[in-house]
Amino acid sequence: MSRAPDDDPAALRRRLHQLAEPSGAEAATAAFVRERLAACGPSDILTGLGGHGLAAVFPGAADGPTVVLRAELDALPIAETLAIPHASRTPGCAHKCGHDGHMAILLGVAAELGAHAPARGRAVLLFQPAEETGQGAAAVAADPRFLALAPDWLFALHNLPGYAEGEVLVREGAFCAGSAGLTVHLQGATSHAAYPEQGKSPDRALAELVTGLACLPIPGEALGELSLVTVVHARLGAPRFGTTPGDAEVLATLRAADQDVLGRLQSDAEALAERIAAAHGLGCRTAWSEEFPVTWNDAQAVRVVREAAARAGLACDEPDESPFRWSEDFGILARLGRGAMFGLGAGRRQPPLHAERYDFPDALLGPGRRVLVEAVRGLLGRA
Repeated sequence: MSRAPDDDPAALRRRLHQLAEPSGAEAATAAFVRERLAACGPSDILTGLGGHGLAAVFPGAADGPTVVLRAELDALPIAETLAIPHASRTPGCAHKCGHDGHMAILLGVAAELGAHAPARGRAVLLFQPAEETGQGAAAVAADPRFLALAPDWLFALHNLPGYAEGEVLVREGAFCAGSAGLTVHLQGATSHAAYPEQGKSPDRALAELVTGLACLPIPGEALGELSLVTVVHARLGAPRFGTTPGDAEVLATLRAADQDVLGRLQSDAEALAERIAAAHGLGCRTAWSEEFPVTWNDAQAVRVVREAAARAGLACDEPDESPFRWSEDFGILARLGRGAMFGLGAGRRQPPLHAERYDFPDALLGPGRRVLVEAVRGLLGRA
C-alpha cells in the first residue's frame, strides 16, 4: 500500500518549506502542523501559545515526568533564490535556518508516540513561534496553560552545517551565546550645508560610536571570554547635498557566553553611547530588542541526550565551537526544568545557516526523529 505524499517525511518537510512564514505570522504553518498532529491522536492540542504556537500532549498510563520537545514554526526574512520544486511561496521569506526540518522531525516523533504511547508521564511536542526574534519562547513560557504542564525535562535540536551528517553534538553548560540588539539614536540639528557650523551634525559622534562599540569586547577577550559586538547598521541623516545631517542611528548586536558578561557588555555599550553623545552636545536614546539568554544545558539532560544518541546508533561528541556564537531563545524554556539543546550535523559541505543557498538535508529527518524518540523512551518508557 503506497503512502500519501505528506506521510513521507521528506515530502512533509518540503511542504513546510513552501509554507514559510515570518516570526509572529505563522498562521498557515500552525494550521498545517495542527492537522498533522491531530491525525496522530494526542489527548490534547493546545493552540495560540505565545501567538501561533501549539503543543500536542501524549500521556502515558502511569504517573511520571513531563518531557517537552520543541521545534520552531518561523522562517527568515530572506528571499528564496534556489531553483527547487519546493521553493518558498512567500515573497521575501524562506526557511534558511532549517526550522522546516525541525518541524518535520517533531511530526515524525508525534507519529511514533501516536502508535506507541509512553508507559508513564507525558510527552509534550511544542511548536514554538517567533524564535528568530527571541520573542516566542518568552511568550510561550508566560502562558498559564503551558506552565500548567509543569515540564520536568525539555529538549530541542538544531541542525549544524559543517559537522558530519547525523552526528549528535552536545555539551554541558553554555551551548550557545546570549545576545541582545542595541539601537542608539543620536539627535543633533540640521543646517545649510554651506554653513555646517550653524548646525549640530552627529557625524563625528557616529564614527566614534561605531569604532567604540567594536572595541568594547577587547577586555573580555583578553580574559578568554566569548564577548562580541557586531555593528549591523549605521545611518547618518538623509541623502541631501544641501543640508547637514541632524540625526544618526546605529544598530549593534552584542553577544556573550555568560549572562553576567552580557549584562556588563550591555551596560558598557549604553554608557559609551551616552558619553560620546554628551561630548558632542547631542541627545541620545538607546533601546534593546531581540534579547536571547545564554542557552545553558543541564548536566543530567545532556546525559539523557548522549544515551539516546547511543541507542539510536548515532555518533555523539562535543562541538568544536563551544559555545556557539549564535543565539537561541530555547534558553528561556530550558530554565523551566532540566533542559538541553543539542546539534545534529547537517554535513561538512553544507552551506551555513541563514545563507540564501541553504536547504535542510532530508537525510537528517530519520536520525533526528530517532534520537528524540529515544530521549522520550529513556525517560518515559514505552507502553
